[in-house]
Order: sequence, then C-alpha cells, then structure tokens
Amino acid sequence: MSLNKAMIIGNLGSDPEVRYTQSGAAVANFNIATNEVWTDKSGVKQERTEWHRVVVFGKQAENCGKYLSKGRQVFVEGRMQTRDWEDRDGNKRSTTEIVAQTVQFLSGGSSAGRSDGPSSYGDSDRGSSGAESSFDQSFNDDDIPF
Repeated sequence: MSLNKAMIIGNLGSDPEVRYTQSGAAVANFNIATNEVWTDKSGVKQERTEWHRVVVFGKQAENCGKYLSKGRQVFVEGRMQTRDWEDRDGNKRSTTEIVAQTVQFLSGGSSAGRSDGPSSYGDSDRGSSGAESSFDQSFNDDDIPF
C-alpha cells in the first residue's frame, strides 16, 4: 500500500496562469509560498519560505484563474507529481508539482477586476467545498501546453 497526498496552506506568489489544452480543457498553474518559523539554539528567530508549484485542471482551473490573485491564502490538497521534459536548447529538465484535487480559497485576495467569489472548488464530496467540480481526466500529459 502507498499514499501520495499533499496538503498545504499558503499564499499565492503571483496570479494564476490559465491555459487550455488542444481539446479545450483548462489548466491553471500557480506558486504557493509556505513559511516555517523557529528559534535557533542562540535564541534568534529564523524563517524559511518554501515554494510549491501547483497545477489544477478543468472547471476548478477556470475558477482559480477567475477568483485567485497574488497574495491570496489558499488550502490545496492533491498529489505530488514529477514531470520531465526537454527545453528549447535540448537540455533535460524536471519539475515536481502538486496536482490539486481541492483548492479552497481562504483569506485576502481583493484585487482589481476580481471578486471574493466562491470559497472552494474540488472533486470531493466531503461536504467541505459545497461546489461540484467537472474535473475531466480524459486528457493525457501530451495535451498540457507547457
């Protein structure tokens, strides 16, 4: 038995970027910062920021693009995935990201042209999101435009 689950709460580092696959499925990408604060042995407060790449698909991706903006706090639940590709110069590249199944909008995020809209979207029916997702898993990695 194995488990691949990621759950983070953090703030968006920039507005989500929404693209569409050739089949018309929405794909949103954004980065979330999480912070860790501790006091070292000498009593000095230390802080470290970790950046997480997040990818969201379908209607949920469209809603992230519509309602989320830089600085907005979100809860993301999903699975970790590593992708490999070749860049334009032929160099092999790799990235690890969270493929979100649930994105819950928490605090902040008032920015020009955006409203506070729905508070969450996800593909679970645990009762916490209150919204149904039309998460379409019928496309493959070749459809992703990045």
